[in-house]
Amino acid sequence: MYGLRSLGFVAVAALALASLAIGSARAGDFIIIQSTTSTQNSGLLEAILPEFTEKTGIEVRVVAVGTGQAIKNAKNGDGDVLLVHARAAEVKFVAEGWGVKRHDVMYNDFVVVGPAADPAGISGMSDAVAALKKIAAAEAPFASRGDDSGTHTKERALWDETGIDVAAASGGWYRETGSGMGATLNAGVGMGAYVLTDRATWIAFSNKGDFRVLVEGDDRLFNPYGVILVNRQKHKRVKADEGQRFIDWLTGADGQRAIAGFRLEGQQLFFPNAGGATN
Repeated sequence: MYGLRSLGFVAVAALALASLAIGSARAGDFIIIQSTTSTQNSGLLEAILPEFTEKTGIEVRVVAVGTGQAIKNAKNGDGDVLLVHARAAEVKFVAEGWGVKRHDVMYNDFVVVGPAADPAGISGMSDAVAALKKIAAAEAPFASRGDDSGTHTKERALWDETGIDVAAASGGWYRETGSGMGATLNAGVGMGAYVLTDRATWIAFSNKGDFRVLVEGDDRLFNPYGVILVNRQKHKRVKADEGQRFIDWLTGADGQRAIAGFRLEGQQLFFPNAGGATN
């Protein structure tokens, strides 16, 4: 009897030690996501990541910067997964071998916001390029992120379509903040300047003053997000297995449901569209 009890105690102790070991290993599991300020400022990642961690035991640490900086960080091996919104740059990242594959995740749109006074008279317009031409003609203040982010990339593409050299107006009516979306919105509200912003950050932004959405609905304002696993062949420290588990979750049924369910002020900020991956 004593022997059986002793063996039982040893077995229980061994199981307990094994459980502690597993728990410790899981507690140390984490991945780093290089992402954009919009996914962070909107509150999306804070809302959905705990669900992934609870399911997998993998903690997700987010570095929220402009898309251009996020891509640079990923190229330096300072992350396992890239979640950004500048499709051409994402495709190039993969084509150059820095990433494994690009997957569509979600989308929303960009809008032009501005003061109620609307000195350029663009309120209600759905042609973003025509609206920018009117802002330039009126030499009304325009605040640009100027930081090579996804939003800045979109803004530059729109200005290119106008044929207007905004670099020549830099420091005049065209102001470059070199900052993230929230800081640029704050600057824009402070100086009464028009701003191109992603809708999610605008909805979450609290310092709106008398600013409102003035231009929306242009197909050119479409804002898709992609997720990419950083290539372990470039950086051996990339946690490829854990990173792929996150991508599979984010683009799978649970992640897509979590994205669709995230709302602020009753408004859905992001719309899931996983299913089409591009190499």
